[in-house]
Amino acid sequence: MTARLAAVLWDMDGTLLDSEKLWDMAVRELAVRLGSAMTDEIRHALIGASGPNALRILFNGLGLDPTPEALRDAAGFLEQRVTELMTGPIPWRPGAKDALGLVRDAGLASALVTNTKRSLTEYGLDTLGRDFFDVSVCGDEVPEGKPEPDVYLRAADLLGVHPRDCVAIEDSPTGARAAAAAGCAVLVVPCEIPVPRAPGLVFRDTLVGLTLTDLEQTFRT
Repeated sequence: MTARLAAVLWDMDGTLLDSEKLWDMAVRELAVRLGSAMTDEIRHALIGASGPNALRILFNGLGLDPTPEALRDAAGFLEQRVTELMTGPIPWRPGAKDALGLVRDAGLASALVTNTKRSLTEYGLDTLGRDFFDVSVCGDEVPEGKPEPDVYLRAADLLGVHPRDCVAIEDSPTGARAAAAAGCAVLVVPCEIPVPRAPGLVFRDTLVGLTLTDLEQTFRT
């Protein structure tokens, strides 16, 4: 029997929502709070990382001692600041809303799959609209966040499909690695930083004009 595309699994920050700029503001403010300054190299390494991994990358990059107390304080500040920034409408990435509608109209299953923790993801869903998704999986709901495949494996399981029957849509190297490791076909639409070319990854400059044919071609790559 020929394999059939069953579901589309969407990353959130940088893929559907232009929210990486909000995270950028928050982590740069955190670096100043910690008595240092963010470099572009550290900032790029943070894109797509899960909360705990991002803090470890930040502390190591800034040459700070990641004591449990310091990490707790940093996590608390970051969550409070990002919450403040995400409580209003969040800008969409170009073509994202139409792409979500395309998948819904086609009758394909759909999941939001993000490294962002649940409490913050809910603000994203306020902008996106929950009706576009059958399920959502967040970084704090699995043992390991991206670049590990756990969030993608969990989303496929909740949808009752195999990861190999899914197309994941990602914008970052971390997310693309996670989706590929789960066994998904991967459509990459870079946002803030380039994503290295790798076998099995299909690239687009934008979600504008995305078609079902594009998704099917990605699935069969």
